[in-house]
Amino acid sequence: MFLIVGLGNPGIEYENTRHNMGFSVLDELMKNHVGMEINKNGFKGQYLKTRFLGEDVVFLKPMTYMNLSGESVIEAVHFFKIPLENIVVVFDDMDLNPGTIRLRKSGSSGGQKGMNNIIQLLGSKDIKRIRVGIGKADNSVVDYVLSRPNGDEATLIEVAIKKASDAIVEIIKNGFDRAMNKYN
Repeated sequence: MFLIVGLGNPGIEYENTRHNMGFSVLDELMKNHVGMEINKNGFKGQYLKTRFLGEDVVFLKPMTYMNLSGESVIEAVHFFKIPLENIVVVFDDMDLNPGTIRLRKSGSSGGQKGMNNIIQLLGSKDIKRIRVGIGKADNSVVDYVLSRPNGDEATLIEVAIKKASDAIVEIIKNGFDRAMNKYN
């Protein structure tokens, strides 16, 4: 069983902001690949457990706000007994240019507080992740990540969201290594 986690913040005021890339990727995946919606409440989040591409998969959007995302993830991991190697977390990354994605098998959180909380609560840096580039802030980091991209940047980020969604399909079909080779 896989657990695919998209990080973001709940609430209409955060929809389509740079910090909600994980939610946006899962929305894209549901719309264009799965054909269902994430519509159940539980594990301090919203989730969907389904059969997808021949595998049991749980798609999870933590509703704890970004910094406490690990609380939601750890509840789902314990309930479904998902091994760490079958968890994939999708989140925004200011160190990557808009339109870029990077897949990694492990490492630090890179300063992303949601991923940091997940690493702390699961007790491992060996959590697979897809980082979606949002670019660097010119001024306030908080204002930047909680704002919506526009113009060319929005177009590039839409491309990255689609690529990240396609990468999840590749991970489930052919494994993380093949997805890394194809999308990095």
